[in-house]
Amino acid sequence: MKHILLASLILSAGAAAHAQDTIATDRPDFVESSNVVGKGRAQVETSALLERNRDGAARDRTIAMPTLLRYGIGETVELRVETDARSIARHSEGGRRQTEAGYADTALGLKWHTMDAAGALPSVGVLLHADLDSGSRAFRGRGLRPSLRVVGEWELPDDYALGIMPGVGIERDEGGRYRYGILGVVLGKSFGERLRGFVEVALPQVARSAHGGTQASFDIGGAYLLSDSVQVDLMFSRGLNSRTADQAFTIGLSFKR
Repeated sequence: MKHILLASLILSAGAAAHAQDTIATDRPDFVESSNVVGKGRAQVETSALLERNRDGAARDRTIAMPTLLRYGIGETVELRVETDARSIARHSEGGRRQTEAGYADTALGLKWHTMDAAGALPSVGVLLHADLDSGSRAFRGRGLRPSLRVVGEWELPDDYALGIMPGVGIERDEGGRYRYGILGVVLGKSFGERLRGFVEVALPQVARSAHGGTQASFDIGGAYLLSDSVQVDLMFSRGLNSRTADQAFTIGLSFKR
């Protein structure tokens, strides 16, 4: 609730001063957009997420509400606040069931749009985030965990688009700090001015097996513009290895002022 109130206050402050333009979101795909929202503009991207995983006799199900608040502090720089918000994790095995509920950690970040597309050169954005150990005990990470990602986007013939996002992050586990890689590749297609679809391969963590190994998924989804400032979207994800949730589904709503 506190995240929704914060978003509403910022949106109300900026609504009277700024004209509308077409919304461009970072969701629902894993690869971020290289664009920013613009100076004095605010954008909220929220959703519901369901993940399911099966490992032998064990069953896991997680429900969360991933939410991203973006606010333009300059024409090429935006401030970002991101969280999975209210989360519920259910585990069952051998007739035993366990449920954990609470709030996920919050991440603070900046995105810098460094370059517009020019010829064969892509549109480029740089994202610096830091996850804070601010959530409920069941969902809290260990300390400050920074990450750096770079996004390149190419416009292709026939309304196709290609996005590539490499990155690196620092995480903590029982053994201490470790580095991990990040990689996402997405191919999108526009169907008219309001509908777009995409397929992608996402690797949110590339790490040694001692630190959880590599997580990888194949994603497919789409987004539809209800208006120039409101978007709905959905995505289905299939895990590509045993370290990734078997299935995930998300449905989202984004709006901009």
